[in-house]
Amino acid sequence: MEQGHGTLMRLTKLTDTSWIVHWFTAGHGLIKTVAKGARNPKSPFAGKLDLFFEAELTWAKARSGELHGLREVSVLNTREAIRGDYNAMILSAYCCRLLELSVERDHPEPEISDLLRRALDHVAAKGASIRAMQHFEQELSQHLGIAQAGRQAAPALKDALGGLPPQRAQLLERLLQPVDFPVAKDPICDLK
Repeated sequence: MEQGHGTLMRLTKLTDTSWIVHWFTAGHGLIKTVAKGARNPKSPFAGKLDLFFEAELTWAKARSGELHGLREVSVLNTREAIRGDYNAMILSAYCCRLLELSVERDHPEPEISDLLRRALDHVAAKGASIRAMQHFEQELSQHLGIAQAGRQAAPALKDALGGLPPQRAQLLERLLQPVDFPVAKDPICDLK
């Protein structure tokens, strides 16, 4: 049995009752586990598996292949505020997808795991912003050794990874839109 502290990055339907759960852990890096029966409401995993949850987990290492058997999950942080803000969901998904493209599976990356934890905690507390996205990109590019002095991190990441996840363009479009505030009608002006 293996144990670790990780962040749930992705859920993929395996069967009518099971999930493939992608985790990013400090001690084991990016791992995939199978949560058998987790889609059943009476499962011991019910309410414990959702995007961006931080948890202590136990799994049985696969004898062959990359799908390990998830045994136990103890949720430490649900980051509930992210699910209430669509822009926060997009930014969080972007951070997770960027990490998936950047790291090797089953390879420990404690600094990058800490970066993801801090980024998701920030987004949960403060919401999404272009500054938060750029800060994440900058720190990731430094950890990967591709940062270039005086240059934004996104082009370096794009070159190194062969492209950036589509969530980035979607988030920029949403965050750069002007906000329209409703104007209260003046009842005196409407009497003409």
